Amino acid sequence: MSESIWFDAANITIEGLNARCDRTMNTAIGLFFTEIDELSLTAKMVVSENNCQPLGMLNGGASMAAIEIVGSMAANLVLNRSERVAVGQNIQGSHFRPAFIGEEVWAKGKPLHLGSRSQIWEVELTNSRNKLICKGSITMAVIPNPKRNG
Repeated sequence: MSESIWFDAANITIEGLNARCDRTMNTAIGLFFTEIDELSLTAKMVVSENNCQPLGMLNGGASMAAIEIVGSMAANLVLNRSERVAVGQNIQGSHFRPAFIGEEVWAKGKPLHLGSRSQIWEVELTNSRNKLICKGSITMAVIPNPKRNG
């Protein structure tokens, strides 16, 4: 078993993460955190009218939002947020297959780079058959917490 990468692992709960994101993009697209282990964070969404395109398939923008949400939350969970926060700099992704209304999609984020000034997170979206829907990465800048001095 590897050591956890999370700053305050003992106090991180899935319920707390979902409560923190209530009434944000997460709830708009139906994305909810489901699991955190020593090295990754996972969320799930069901393809619905709220996150699909007119053909009834998951909208590519919703996939990219999932990459941003999972990568950004994970990046910030690594940090002592009273001192530093992570903010998005770049996001990219590739779409491989569709997911249709009613299908469940999981977004799992893992770190590729955890530096003192930047982080890169890879996020894979898969379906219930573990087939790759979309894969992307998000680069995060690590900056002083703007609320720290004010």
